Amino acid sequence: MNQPKPMNQASAGHLLRLIRRGQAGTRGELQRVTGLSRSTVSARLDQLFRAGWVREHAGDPVADPTGGRPAVRLEFDGSHAVVLVADLETRNARVAVLDLSGEVLAEHAGRLLIDDGPAVVLDRLGAWFAELLTKAGTGMEKVCGVGLSVPGPVDFASGEIVQPPMMPGWDGFPVREALRAALLRHTGGGAAEGEDGLPVLIENDANVMAYAEQRLGFPDCSAFLLVKVSTGIGAGVVVDGEMYRGIDGGAGDIGHIRLSGFPDALCRCGSYGCLAAVASGRALAEQLTAAGVPTASGSGVRDQLAIGQPDAVRLARAAGRQVGEVLATVVTLLNPGVLVIAGDLAGPPFLTGVRELLYQRAMPRTTAELQVVTGRLGDHAGLAGAGAMVVEHLYAPDRADARLAARAEVRGAPAAPGAPAAPEAPDVRESPHAEGLPAVPSGPAAPPFVPGR
Repeated sequence: MNQPKPMNQASAGHLLRLIRRGQAGTRGELQRVTGLSRSTVSARLDQLFRAGWVREHAGDPVADPTGGRPAVRLEFDGSHAVVLVADLETRNARVAVLDLSGEVLAEHAGRLLIDDGPAVVLDRLGAWFAELLTKAGTGMEKVCGVGLSVPGPVDFASGEIVQPPMMPGWDGFPVREALRAALLRHTGGGAAEGEDGLPVLIENDANVMAYAEQRLGFPDCSAFLLVKVSTGIGAGVVVDGEMYRGIDGGAGDIGHIRLSGFPDALCRCGSYGCLAAVASGRALAEQLTAAGVPTASGSGVRDQLAIGQPDAVRLARAAGRQVGEVLATVVTLLNPGVLVIAGDLAGPPFLTGVRELLYQRAMPRTTAELQVVTGRLGDHAGLAGAGAMVVEHLYAPDRADARLAARAEVRGAPAAPGAPAAPEAPDVRESPHAEGLPAVPSGPAAPPFVPGR
């Protein structure tokens, strides 16, 4: 078995991670955490300053514990590049331009039918991204990556969507290449050009939402579970700050666990009795319509719940109990510290139903410390998680070091040691495309997310 490559604890990429994670914010703290000398820390920081990735904070200096001159705070400069992110649902999509700290620079939400197929949907995303870049006052030359959240299983290593029940025509489609091409058509080039192309990371929506909710809401929770209940039902698991995907991206697909007592409930996957066929937003929309309350989708169910429609409240609570019965097994297996319920049905009636069956069926030990709550980020969880995923991919220590080395090679010499130099205009195009490294995010850094303006 291949052993993981040991991380160079003295590298500039490692220092960058310490700064981004808030584990060290001054030169002195970097020396203490790493054991490096002052000159080595200065040399590594010089590389980061020249790349435009780190800056000195203009706020109050940090008191020196030795009683010396106050130290200047260092921080990751999230303004030196941007990421494009999209959160696809079955009937709608939300897209945004984020800086590397997660702040929304421009955002758009609109109707987009996943059933129209990948060619149509991805071309529309390319057009929306082009419009948002103009709105944000920037261009493709500053884009360092794209993050895409989709309502289906994803093989993260290949970037392919695999046998998605709710995404006809997407199975095995070359999404990365098609989205790059759409960006090229609608923006005229920039960072989308090059042999390797702009990094495009694709992930299941529940995984992305779990990633964001854990990092931004429960960063100290080492075992985190999120269940999204909208058109379908899926779960995202985060363990020690990392998404748990299973061997090929199939982890968390709890919507297709079969329930007893529902032999006639036909699921979109082709099976009968699946949890999603009984308790999803789509299923409840059908049940409400049959009860005389015409409802087209999970978002329509959410609207009915918002006004307290009695049948919607009753059905949502019953659906919560059905999901809670399945989650009793999931919680017993994973023993999470936090369970977040998200999506169209996340609200008091559904949450009450989940808690009733979960606490009744699961072992007391596995629920004694468990928090069962609704999501904190709402509709922005998918965008936040997609952005964080891209940033972690590009600024993981090994990749950061490779990109810094590529910059030095392009300029003909490594960054000079010594005092920090004035930041150069960062060239975000040269490094993300030249790395040629696998797209696996690393490290639990948590860029903050600011809701759209």
